[in-house]
Amino acid sequence: MHTPEPRTGTRPTSRDVARTAGVSQATVSLVLGDKWRGRVSERTADTVRAAARELGYRPNLAARNLRLGRTRTALLVVPALTNEFFAHVYTGAAAVAADHGFGVVLYPSPDGLGPARDPFASAQAALDGVLASSMATDALDAFRGSDLPLVMLDSDPAGPGAAAHVNLDVAEGMRLVTAHLLALGHRSFLHLASAAPSWTFDVRAATLAEALRGSEVRTVRSPLTVAAARETAAAALAAPGPRPTAVICDDDILAAGVCKAARRLGLRVPEDLSVTGFDDMALATAVEPELTTVRLPAQEFGRRGMEALLAALAGEPARADVLPVELVPRGSTGPAPAV
Repeated sequence: MHTPEPRTGTRPTSRDVARTAGVSQATVSLVLGDKWRGRVSERTADTVRAAARELGYRPNLAARNLRLGRTRTALLVVPALTNEFFAHVYTGAAAVAADHGFGVVLYPSPDGLGPARDPFASAQAALDGVLASSMATDALDAFRGSDLPLVMLDSDPAGPGAAAHVNLDVAEGMRLVTAHLLALGHRSFLHLASAAPSWTFDVRAATLAEALRGSEVRTVRSPLTVAAARETAAAALAAPGPRPTAVICDDDILAAGVCKAARRLGLRVPEDLSVTGFDDMALATAVEPELTTVRLPAQEFGRRGMEALLAALAGEPARADVLPVELVPRGSTGPAPAV
């Protein structure tokens, strides 16, 4: 270890410590940030600490807080801002965050298809952690590579890289829908599935296929917009062959599109065609007839996600959390029409 040239009237910096100890600034940061174990030797760590004491070095606390992410800020990544569901998730997450002196920054990853651009590439360490809701499998690679705790919402519980998973029981939701329609006598179905590649939609499709085994089921995919769903459903319902008596949709937005398509084709809902949605947002009661749908507790979902992130930041062990859902029967479903 050697002593650097005197710096008259100037506060010692980490660069001075590095020069005195004969190591890099990165090594100084590891040692003084107490992250050196497994990365540098104990002897080197002792040398760095001795150099810091010799120089009277004191870290810049504001900068250190920024590097360590102690700004009490969480990032919530969602696929889009146009879906009301994510607004409720944000509301729940922000309420819990506020109770603990945290803020929540909302960031939409375009279509949830990824890979998500890191919105804080120059200041990622200013965050304490990340919540990510309903994302595509590879949409969060930029965040998995960081040291930030990541809590995944509505995502594969077996997926790697997350400190915790919080899910909605979407499989049970689809079982409730199919049981409801089967009890009404329906045996021929169209599944209007979301075109977005996401674990939550994969689960819905797999559950539906299992629950309707032995029935006629055709699946078509649509982007999550009313206009796209209307066009996709119109083409499927007008296709040659027997028309399905019920359409099961992955989202209320898709179901609204189906209702518009049915009306343009001269079909009555539910007398000629039953339609179900998924989410139970405001749109479900804005259409006529109102939608039979699966109610998802979006705000509680956001609350549980933020609680899981705070637990991860406190060093508590990860645990899986699954929230129950509820079928809400309304006017868009009825008995299967007589053949």
